[in-house]
Amino acid sequence: MPSKINDEWVWQSSQINTLLEKAAVKLGELNSFARLVPNIDLFIRLHVTKEAVVSSRIEGTQTNMYEAVLPERDILPEHRNDWREVQNYIAAMNQAVYELAALPLSSRLLKKTHAILLNNVRGEHKLPGEFRTSQNWIGGHSLADATFIPPHHRYVEELMGDLENFLHNPDIQVPALIRIAIAHYQFETIHPFLDGNGRIGRLLITLFLVSEGILEKPLLYLSSYFEKNKGLYYDNLMVVRNKSDMLQWLKYFLVGIEQTATLAARTLSRILELKASIERDLQTQFGRRGVSAQILLNALFQEPVIVSIEEVQKICGLSYKAANDLVAAMCQHGILQETTGQSRNRVFVFSAYMAVFED
Repeated sequence: MPSKINDEWVWQSSQINTLLEKAAVKLGELNSFARLVPNIDLFIRLHVTKEAVVSSRIEGTQTNMYEAVLPERDILPEHRNDWREVQNYIAAMNQAVYELAALPLSSRLLKKTHAILLNNVRGEHKLPGEFRTSQNWIGGHSLADATFIPPHHRYVEELMGDLENFLHNPDIQVPALIRIAIAHYQFETIHPFLDGNGRIGRLLITLFLVSEGILEKPLLYLSSYFEKNKGLYYDNLMVVRNKSDMLQWLKYFLVGIEQTATLAARTLSRILELKASIERDLQTQFGRRGVSAQILLNALFQEPVIVSIEEVQKICGLSYKAANDLVAAMCQHGILQETTGQSRNRVFVFSAYMAVFED
């Protein structure tokens, strides 16, 4: 049974203050960078897709970035369950960010997000959109050999109400990054759902940063940081549970914010360099096709896979032949890559853009 968190928090460690400052500076740089990037919404989709892939992979799915951007018909039947889980995560994230305009970050919003996450996938019988009404556990095959046993289900509503109040309490002087670090720990310890707690708990971090205006766009995700050494992530959570040592968890979390914000800004920088380089090629080498090529390029930054020439026709307003010739030219210049090796049902990938997110 975790202690409630809706209270003042103080610490004596000067290291926390230093790490907090570094993390805040890097987040500010990422936010400023995002403001400077023209058409930043073009690039949000693949950020969200990568987060969905990595966050779902922590839970055992095997879908990769390439599969995640393909339509379901092009996914091998044995991979479709994993693919659907990733797609649900993308839909849940996008809907939750949209809902923040009208709903506060709350149990209600998390339940709505959870319902999307578990819709028609393996956890669909585990109360989608509802807090659990039975005991759960982490690790092991039963309560007898579990690694961790969350609080009894009768306390879930009370604990989640306390967590929600903590996130929004204006009367306590707790910096936002400390607040969400503590809230993420508490959420994972409450484990309020029967399934999907890890994904919703990681999503909570990004939603909080957006809801507080710390980030204007959902560009920061800690799943890659947590996944890099999953054992360390779980160990730091358990240190709080077993020894009431919140300081170690805060240090780990703030380092994650700093490192992840730095990498996110670097990714945006590489995208801009790639975009500028390709646009120079379009201007000098595509002649009359340059305008259509630019339109298609902008579309590729949102959806980096083309599965039919008809799709290009619609995007660019071209005849079938002109669209086919444009795709052929973009393949010739290395912008698109045909991945099937077939003459029919071809799939074209904006591989240089995908590579930025696969590093």
